[in-house]
Amino acid sequence: MKNINTIFIIDDDPITVYGIKKILNSVAVCQHIHEFKNGQTAIDEIRKIIIENTHLPELIFLDINMPVMDGWEFLEAFISLPISKNININIVTSSIDQYDKEKSENFKSLTHHHIAFNSKPIRKSEIEEITKAI
Repeated sequence: MKNINTIFIIDDDPITVYGIKKILNSVAVCQHIHEFKNGQTAIDEIRKIIIENTHLPELIFLDINMPVMDGWEFLEAFISLPISKNININIVTSSIDQYDKEKSENFKSLTHHHIAFNSKPIRKSEIEEITKAI
């Protein structure tokens, strides 16, 4: 099984968070899984990590529709941070809007981080592939 030090799950839906955590723990050894209900608390934590020079997440699961700071706003803030490490960001959304998929493609072109677009509910096979890629 893949060993992953730090994972962030940024999603306000507790059922999605629970499902991702349960699958992650069955397909990888996860040292630290942090949950955030909106993008603002997650970006604040990442800024703190940068200042303290501690472990950035290797993998982020990101919802688009959340209160306070949505997933798109999070991505805008995240890609502007001075992070040279390549972070694997997986958008996990219930949106079926083609515009959202196109917007994720645009973000891919703006950053060196790996960004993937996944539909909810995310399946075990998809999470297995995501963790293998790290």
